[in-house]
Amino acid sequence: MQNNNENRILAVIKALERNNIDGIYAEKAADIPAIVERMLFNGCVITAGGSVSLKESGVWELINKDCYRFLDRNRQGITPEQRQEVFRSAIGGDFFFCSSNAVTENGELINVDGFSNRIAAIAFGPKKVIMVVGANKIVKNTTEGLLRVKKIAAPKNCVRLGIDTPCAKLGHCVSLLKSNNPDITDGCNNPRRICVNYLVTALQREKGRITVILCGEDLGY
Repeated sequence: MQNNNENRILAVIKALERNNIDGIYAEKAADIPAIVERMLFNGCVITAGGSVSLKESGVWELINKDCYRFLDRNRQGITPEQRQEVFRSAIGGDFFFCSSNAVTENGELINVDGFSNRIAAIAFGPKKVIMVVGANKIVKNTTEGLLRVKKIAAPKNCVRLGIDTPCAKLGHCVSLLKSNNPDITDGCNNPRRICVNYLVTALQREKGRITVILCGEDLGY
C-alpha cells in the first residue's frame, strides 16, 4: 500500500501534468541521478542554479562529468564578469537544472530570486528545465508557497550564503513581525536581499519543457 507521502506526490504529479509540466516520482534521493542521466546526451550544454537539492541528490556531481559541457557558475577562479556570462548562457542551453522554492498541490511552481537568473531560465530560454524537488517543498497553494519562502527558504539560504539580512538573524522574514499574511513583496530594504523577483508558473505553454522530479525524501530548503 502506498503511504500518504507517496500518494500526495503522485497527486501533485497529475496536477503538474495538467499544467503541461512533466512529473517524475523518485522514492529516494539516490534514485535521482539515474533518472537524470537518461535525459542527457553527450556534449549537451548544461547550466544550473545554485541549489542545495542538486548537491544532496547527487545531480551536481553527475552534470560535472566530462561527457557534458557544464557551465559551472561556481568553478574555481571564476570572475564576476564570467559568472554573468554563465547566467546569460542558460538562454541558449540544452538543459537548466535547479530546484523550486515550492510546488503546490495544484501543480504550480513558486520561485523567488535575487540575481533572478534562475527564474529567468525557468520562464524562458533553455530547451529543457529539470527541477529536483524534495517532498518538504510541497504546499497547499500559492499563499502557503510564498510563506514558505519567507519562513524557510530565504532565511536558510541567506545563512548558507553568508548574507547579512534580517531573516538570517530572525529565522524568518521581517515582514512576519507585522502580519501572519504579509503581501508578497513585503520584506527588508537590505541591498543584498535575495527576495527580489517573484515567479509563479501556472502553466507551461510548451508541453514537456519543464520536468519536475519529486522525491519522497526531503531535499534542500
